[in-house]
Amino acid sequence: MKAYKLMRMKKDGKVYPLFIDKTTPTKFGEWLPAECHPTKGFAVRQGWHCCFTPYAPHLKETLSNGEQRVWVEVEVEDYSTYDRPESQGGAWILANRMKAIRIITMDEAAAIRAAS
Repeated sequence: MKAYKLMRMKKDGKVYPLFIDKTTPTKFGEWLPAECHPTKGFAVRQGWHCCFTPYAPHLKETLSNGEQRVWVEVEVEDYSTYDRPESQGGAWILANRMKAIRIITMDEAAAIRAAS
């Protein structure tokens, strides 16, 4: 299923998760399991948090420190959904497997939100 994930693009041009395991670049075009980086005997990631549309109003897209965030179109498998407040974008996806497909532009993200 298609979904969207807000991620960080660093100056090296690579894309990284916002919070969990944020120093590991995200590989595009391959399935990434939720427990992708076990550390100290436990899984770092319990699931990939994604959105049905590129909309997460509680997360800034540009930070004052210059960090750039980008929306990434992803595919997800083996997922569940859970409700979040509308101020956090409404329903979210928690996926056990995710594949990053491509970075979408902010104009594309706006068009997808407008169409939904």
